[in-house]
Amino acid sequence: MFGIYLKRELGRRKKAALVIAMGLALGIALVITVNSVSAGMNQAQDKVLKSLYGLGTDMTVTKAQSAPKAGSSQGPSFKFGATSSSSSSQSSDRVNTQGGQALASSLVTKVADQKGVADAVGALTLNVTKVDGSFTQGKAKSSTTSGSSSGGQQGGPGGGTGNSGSGQPQVQGGGANFNVNSYSVAGIDVTDQALGPLSTSKITTGKTFTTTQTNAKVAVISASYAKSKKYKVGSTFSISGTKFTVIGIATPNSSESTVDVYLPLQQAQTLGDSKNKVTTIYVKATDSQQISAVKSTIQKNISGTTVTTSADLASTVSGSLSTASNLATSVGKWLSIAVLIAAFLVAALLTSSAVSRRVREFGTLKALGWPSRKVTRQVVGESMVNGLIGGALGIALGLVAAYTVTAISPKLTAQLGSTGGGGMGGGPGGQGGPGRQAASNTLEIALNAPVSLTTIALAVGLAVTGGLIAGAMGGWRASRMRPADALRSVS
Repeated sequence: MFGIYLKRELGRRKKAALVIAMGLALGIALVITVNSVSAGMNQAQDKVLKSLYGLGTDMTVTKAQSAPKAGSSQGPSFKFGATSSSSSSQSSDRVNTQGGQALASSLVTKVADQKGVADAVGALTLNVTKVDGSFTQGKAKSSTTSGSSSGGQQGGPGGGTGNSGSGQPQVQGGGANFNVNSYSVAGIDVTDQALGPLSTSKITTGKTFTTTQTNAKVAVISASYAKSKKYKVGSTFSISGTKFTVIGIATPNSSESTVDVYLPLQQAQTLGDSKNKVTTIYVKATDSQQISAVKSTIQKNISGTTVTTSADLASTVSGSLSTASNLATSVGKWLSIAVLIAAFLVAALLTSSAVSRRVREFGTLKALGWPSRKVTRQVVGESMVNGLIGGALGIALGLVAAYTVTAISPKLTAQLGSTGGGGMGGGPGGQGGPGRQAASNTLEIALNAPVSLTTIALAVGLAVTGGLIAGAMGGWRASRMRPADALRSVS
């Protein structure tokens, strides 16, 4: 009897049922859209943070660079030997550690032994400044250039060029024409490559390091650096007189890597005159929910260090991605709640109004012996069906909206700033990573709007809730009717 009566009443009131269902559908569709867009933004932020950090890395341990002593030189110095010829070509490399003050390698083991730490690995970041040029001399003498130069310049990537320094005159009666080229180097622990700078990239040509190449003169270079220098697997290059062979070319998983050359850690320590030293310790926690506790433990037990987590890095991300994410999580959330409340109220009021127009019908049913609970059950049943129809329509509309966002894939930008802790310029191992102490990079991320099963379940729950609220309102109104109301409606 319940099913037959329900089917007949819904068939008679198709327009009213559709209006109630559409009100619920719009609210549910908005919830699905906001949830899916928020999930897409979270994925985009995860991509940004992975490019900053490295896959599997939860935090890094560094030490802030100490202030330079008064009167000390800030710029790199280069020594060029004297020559009796009127013109000579010379080259000199200057290797400096970057990413903060060097830490003892023994601290890697100490960090790994802390409670809550699953793995820890050290890396040394260097900046190599290479000067190549020809020197035309009148009266030749040995000289030193220091810092930046001016006059007769030819630009090179990453640095300035010129023919005279801030120290002693380079030549007497002659001139110079040289290029300054600066690039970044990361020394990694080849026995544990799951953490650290190289973990954000994949080898697209050649191969990566083997665990036996702890002190081998081999290198993996980034795809962008290989392209600019026309290097390929098997090419060789020198740093401070040490020749390295390229064994692999790495492509970053997202955006562009700011590490140009990857070397075995021992080789990097030798080049940087930093034996048994690292500049960054990459840490993976045993439980991602305990990252804050692990951070506090490391800071407490290892004094003088700066611990940076992904949450710290996330606070440095700005741009349209950050703005849109804030809008989705704040304005979008409250807008969804407001629309849902409005949809529930409208459904409840429309249901109550429809019950009021059925005074004769419900009054007659009560006169025939229907108890109030049976009338209430009938109204709630009709409202539940309307809610489920609204839920189905809302899910369909929400999926269409999410698919549209994914198909369009609007571009969002993420501006990566510096955390300021270890002078890493946005984070180790990725964008703004080693060797780019004051760097600030902009990433472009395509926005997707994935719809999860959890979101669908939420939509179904909201549809049922909306039906129950509307049914409760209509049922309460129907239960108050008396048989006499039906007689008065006839007269």
